[in-house]
Amino acid sequence: MAKLRRTGASGFIESENDIAKGVRALRKACAIMRRVHEVAGDPPLRRSPTGFEGLARIVVAQQLSTASAGAIWGRLQTCVAPFTAETLLAESDSELRAAGLSAPKIRTLRALAVAVARDDLDVDGLAGLADGQVHEALCAVKGIGPWTADIYIMFCLGRADAFAAGDLALQVAAGHAARLGARPKAAELEAMAESWRPWRGVAARLLWAYYPHMRRSAGPGVMI
Repeated sequence: MAKLRRTGASGFIESENDIAKGVRALRKACAIMRRVHEVAGDPPLRRSPTGFEGLARIVVAQQLSTASAGAIWGRLQTCVAPFTAETLLAESDSELRAAGLSAPKIRTLRALAVAVARDDLDVDGLAGLADGQVHEALCAVKGIGPWTADIYIMFCLGRADAFAAGDLALQVAAGHAARLGARPKAAELEAMAESWRPWRGVAARLLWAYYPHMRRSAGPGVMI
């Protein structure tokens, strides 16, 4: 497989300086991003661990509030210690449910743990692959979809141009900021984000930071 050459801040988001560089580039190139930044300010760095733990945390957090995800993750770490594929597989479904996991998330975490334990998924080797290859490897695991792969590439691997066009909050925020009058679908948002390359990862962070401001200002009638 072709390997992605590490190019520093031009290809990876590793520090607040990288965020600032991306914000400057986006403000210069795009009126929508200027508008978003003026409302939301500088977005947070938001980096997460790589490997099995990083992937598991994304699965746990999906479709949950930050507070709920954090509480469940804390209980899961206590239950599965040390947090490895093998240790998770040794836990019963009842213990995992007691930590707060739903049945679909238990199935996904078990499928992920089996793939890692059997070396069907070289989770540590993902850092050396191009984004498309990471997507392919992750989505081959039952229960792992494009959104999970996008979030892993963005926050665990820190790729500067990663983007999650299927994320509902990004769609709503982008539609509002661009004054579209309707939430763009994933393909439409993907096309819109082409103009934000090679800093789509910073654009996503800006839109996520913009989303709560938009919700407060728009009130109950905001499009979703």
